[in-house]
Amino acid sequence: MLIMFFSVVIPTYNRLPILEKCVRAIAHQRWHPDLGIRGYEVIIVDDGSTDKTVEWLKEHRHEFPCVQWLQQEHLGPAAARNLGIQGAKGDWIIFIDSDLVVTSTFLEAHARCLMREQKRLGIEDVTQVPAFSYGRVINTCNFADPTSERYKMTDFSAAYFATGNVAIARHWLEKAGLFDTQFQLYGWEDLELGVRLKKLGLRLLKCPEAVGYHWHPPFSLSQVPALIQKEIERGRMGVLFYKKHPIWEVKLMIQMTPFHYLLWAILSLGGLLNEKTLAPLLQWLINIDRPQDALEVARIFLNWYNVQAVYAAYQNEIKNEIKNVM
Repeated sequence: MLIMFFSVVIPTYNRLPILEKCVRAIAHQRWHPDLGIRGYEVIIVDDGSTDKTVEWLKEHRHEFPCVQWLQQEHLGPAAARNLGIQGAKGDWIIFIDSDLVVTSTFLEAHARCLMREQKRLGIEDVTQVPAFSYGRVINTCNFADPTSERYKMTDFSAAYFATGNVAIARHWLEKAGLFDTQFQLYGWEDLELGVRLKKLGLRLLKCPEAVGYHWHPPFSLSQVPALIQKEIERGRMGVLFYKKHPIWEVKLMIQMTPFHYLLWAILSLGGLLNEKTLAPLLQWLINIDRPQDALEVARIFLNWYNVQAVYAAYQNEIKNEIKNVM
């Protein structure tokens, strides 16, 4: 029988309204008594929030006895997750995002998935099973009732290791070297760790029964500047990712190929289709209650910003290397 104690690590930064729903969901888990789960803890890592996140956690500490929190300056999700791992008591770490609302059998689903793999391999110590379970993430704009959303084709993810909903033995995280805290801007810190985990031979176990509902506000034009900034940051962090792992697989992930450059250059008409020229169409889609379609259209220029940022950051790296040599 599996004997498992889970530590659920949740980094957060200024997401208090949805964090409340996240905490209430993860703090009320149930599982079959014969399954072998002996308990769990929830570790909220506040990454320098200014929205009174910690004050809310203190006010509700008696309501959620399994929840504790750690604080750090605003250093990014990689550093926050590492801090959570260091403060965790469990041999099993589950990562979810602070805007994810899970079902009441979330932990049980991950445990059952890992138990099946242990049985298949015949390994006595479950923490030594070279695998991790990756749950289903369903995107939703429904704040009132996030779990009412159905799975959509656009929710599919081909990522090998993403921290939105994943359970992994602490042993493997430590062996891989935890998250790289150089990734302070938006993007890639989890997939970069995934490359190192893959080198260790870990197998990805799809676990669709472990469902998390990823809430985000309906798309609006006011979000566009922040979304553009994220794409620029993602491009810069993508080059850091490639610098650490200069392989074709990473090039494809970060869109640093001639194909991606030409694709988004053509689709955006060389940048002519941008946040300004497409604003009337986006607003019209929003007005007829199709914000998700508006977001998909916006990806035309968002991806163009990302690809340009990737190439600009890469060219800057080359220039710096030449200066260092000289």
